Amino acid sequence: MSTGFDGKRLNRVAELCDRYVSDSKFPCAQVQISHRGEIVLRHTVGKADIETGRALHENAIFRIYSMTKPLTSIALMQLYEQGRFLLEDTVDKFLPEFSDPQVLIGGSYLNPVLRPAQTPLTMRDMLMHTSGLTYAFHFSNNLDKMYRNSNLGSIAMRLKSDEQPDLEATVTQLAEMPLLFDPGTSWNYSMSTDVCGRLVEVISGIPLDDYITGNITSPLEMIDTAFHVSDENIERFTSNYAFTKENPLTRIDNWESSHYLTKPIFLSGGGGLVSTINDYQRFVSMLINAGELEGKRIIGRKTLEFMTSNHLPNQTTLNDFGQSTFSETAMEGMGFGLGFSVLQDPIANAALGSQGQFAWGGAASTRFWVDPKEELTCVFMTQFMPSSFYPIRRELKAVVYQALR
Repeated sequence: MSTGFDGKRLNRVAELCDRYVSDSKFPCAQVQISHRGEIVLRHTVGKADIETGRALHENAIFRIYSMTKPLTSIALMQLYEQGRFLLEDTVDKFLPEFSDPQVLIGGSYLNPVLRPAQTPLTMRDMLMHTSGLTYAFHFSNNLDKMYRNSNLGSIAMRLKSDEQPDLEATVTQLAEMPLLFDPGTSWNYSMSTDVCGRLVEVISGIPLDDYITGNITSPLEMIDTAFHVSDENIERFTSNYAFTKENPLTRIDNWESSHYLTKPIFLSGGGGLVSTINDYQRFVSMLINAGELEGKRIIGRKTLEFMTSNHLPNQTTLNDFGQSTFSETAMEGMGFGLGFSVLQDPIANAALGSQGQFAWGGAASTRFWVDPKEELTCVFMTQFMPSSFYPIRRELKAVVYQALR
């Protein structure tokens, strides 16, 4: 046990996970905490599939949804490090379909009123979610209704293969949609990182899955992280659950018949990967070690420092600069970098943590954070949607940080 933690108090992390499972809030939970390079807690509880009573494997495979985004962002910034693009480059330099961005200013979702964008749509905007794109699931304006009407909201949920457009076709469809605001003038959680995935393909000349494998997951020995579950790994896969009025744990994706068992046509850089807690620990260990793990450098130290700094104008926060829509983080006191949320003010955020802590989560309530000041990382896995339904992420921070000596 690291001398930086009180072991008895740290056990409250396991107790919290146990309560979520015993209270039938989550089907399972797995958490791992590292401090100064040492694993100080690992806890596994619950079922991989409630209906059949399958126990959760110690190295279970989870849908990580938006925890894909940091990998895609790292992939694109690796190409930045090669001098292949600048952050101020306009997106249409590589994707001509974005050459004439229009902004939605009125009308209906069937008859929108548009005007030309008054600011350029840049590579940085795509990495920052300041592009003006959106997600169909926000249910807050006519633009996300246009996404739903065009079936842009369903692809991340893994349609049958014969119904999926590929990444190129999806991005072309996104480019035909108007923007919610002029690029760079606000923040809105969106499909921007899917566009980043397509940019990786176009700039590198390599399909997104092959690029991520060759340049991130293989060097880091993240052997189970991929866009689908291989045949030999099916027994470690988990079912996914959601809250409904009929059942607080309604199975919405069966591990035995999931579309994740086949390679998707649409490679979602914004939410398509599966992974394990062991694999994702290797990714966050690389992050807290300034971009390198076991002698293999994935991203430059200065590049990672740059990515995990707050890029919002005038060091403002998401609460001030962002749209009032869902994201995978509390917006008060929170900045945003290139693919990561960045904690600016723990007091405003109303949760324990350190300034400069960076993080993200996934739609099935998964979460990670990296705290360089305390030399601490946490990876949390479960399979429950939506991620906003229970306050597990903030509770988890409380029980982790209270145990520090």
